[in-house]
Amino acid sequence: MSNVIQLNARRAPAGSLAGPAALVAGFAGHRRSGDDVFWLKENAELLNILECTGQVLDPAALAPHLAFYQEIEERLEFFPQYYRFLLSLCLDLEDLGIGGSKAEAMAGWVAAQGLPEAELSDLQRAEARRLLARRGVVLRSEDEALTERLHQFISRSATFALPNKKAAYELTHIVFYLSEYGRKDPELPPQALISLEYAGILAYLEQNADLLAEICVAMRYAGATPSSIWENWVLDTAGTFTVLDDPGRAAQDDYHEYLVCGWAARVAGAQAFEEPLPPGSVAFYREAALAGPLRAISECIFHMGAGRSDDWGVMAPRVRAALGQTGHGILTEAVASSTHFDSFFAGFARAARMQVAV
Repeated sequence: MSNVIQLNARRAPAGSLAGPAALVAGFAGHRRSGDDVFWLKENAELLNILECTGQVLDPAALAPHLAFYQEIEERLEFFPQYYRFLLSLCLDLEDLGIGGSKAEAMAGWVAAQGLPEAELSDLQRAEARRLLARRGVVLRSEDEALTERLHQFISRSATFALPNKKAAYELTHIVFYLSEYGRKDPELPPQALISLEYAGILAYLEQNADLLAEICVAMRYAGATPSSIWENWVLDTAGTFTVLDDPGRAAQDDYHEYLVCGWAARVAGAQAFEEPLPPGSVAFYREAALAGPLRAISECIFHMGAGRSDDWGVMAPRVRAALGQTGHGILTEAVASSTHFDSFFAGFARAARMQVAV
């Protein structure tokens, strides 16, 4: 039988570790095999969040990664397709205090091999540029128009008034890279801040804590203050996870939501990642959450056909009438969460009609 441990429990189970050391040990050695690309992904995400939130780790806490770090150049040479994961891990391990200086040479090798030039995505180019810059390496084929194209994408707010998780996550990551994870002003165009507002409204209507946590972090990195409705809900969600010390279940757990909700809490000035965890394999599960009304609202508007309007004042009574009590409450909070709700809804309603020649 699995042991279930509430993350806000005060008494540590026997043999447990607490705080970042517990997370590092669990992710490095017990969730997945080191030969699994998802091991790279999970550990890169964890170490990145620990590093950019100013966590202080004793070198002993990073010992589970020592063997990996010792052979990381060989891994990069043989698996150059994973250079962003590998370079990110090396940078964060060094900056967290593992005691080494391999990242500079690795960054130089990545640039010399032209690996970022193989990227088709501007988002991945931006990530590569940010990683290399951490050790002072500038791409020999620096794309001067990259930032301009990123700004153009995130400033088209209409994109983010429609449900599109891929676009919304790209929006948050662009802000992360341009701000160097909160270390500098990303100098976002004003319209990009509205894009974050629109994406946040949708995430709240869906009750998607994973996405909304990233949006809250991105807004703070951009110098804006997220809605207290959004941020308080994300912080409340951060306290609703349980840990199962059940081997084999980690592949389908809620680890990412756990990490980003804790990240948002730390960026907002609250505590996170301090609870004790059991030794061995750990899986993170969030308590069952209420379903948001986003789908019901979309279906309601779609079935109005030509009768739908982009005027929230006109549509509000009809939309509210289609929702139950829970959905009605979440919608009311979403409306109150942003001064841009009316303009968001104008795009979300999709009331413009095509003129089709007969």
